[in-house]
Amino acid sequence: MKLLIIDDHPLFRDGLAALLGQASPDNLVTPATSIEDALDLADEQIFDAVFMDLMMPGMCGEPAVREFTRRHPDLPIIVLSSSENASDVRRVLNAGASGYIPKSATAQTVVSALKLVLSGNIYVPPLLLGAAARASEQHAPDGPRSVAQLTDRQIDVLRHLKDGLTNKEISAHLGIAEKTVKVHIAAIFKTLNVVNRTQAAKCLHDFPIASRKGP
Repeated sequence: MKLLIIDDHPLFRDGLAALLGQASPDNLVTPATSIEDALDLADEQIFDAVFMDLMMPGMCGEPAVREFTRRHPDLPIIVLSSSENASDVRRVLNAGASGYIPKSATAQTVVSALKLVLSGNIYVPPLLLGAAARASEQHAPDGPRSVAQLTDRQIDVLRHLKDGLTNKEISAHLGIAEKTVKVHIAAIFKTLNVVNRTQAAKCLHDFPIASRKGP
């Protein structure tokens, strides 16, 4: 597995690289000290996931996540931050990040979050999940409009997701690549302003829409 770590603090960057290396000897970690350098690396190499510090000199935060997502939509981005503010979590997830890990998290949490993200899910730490979910519920009146904004293919993916199918099973049912399924799920989460599969499925249950035919 090839992982890209973007952090301008050598101690934390090297510590995370060591942790990921210990988690699996097969993990190949590439460090970067800026978003600009990391984007160049991602243009030249294929990575399985990116760990990105939220605040760094130069491009950072939401603009950095959006730029990475625009240029590499299949590449999961896990944001690392010292902030434990729920609004920061929502902003980076809405920007396209696949996970958010506070720097106070344990080593096991980092490894578990990586596995979850690579399986096509969104990781939010338990400490913040409740706050993020409550904030999402406050936007419930927007639910019907948000569901209607999904594409036909995203609706297909969401229906299979609601039935409990894995990314691999959804891929087989719809005849699309598993990475494409992950991209659709990330887009669904962003559109519905949710942070996990259960919340996404609830949106479809609460606001069912008629079957649509598309190309």
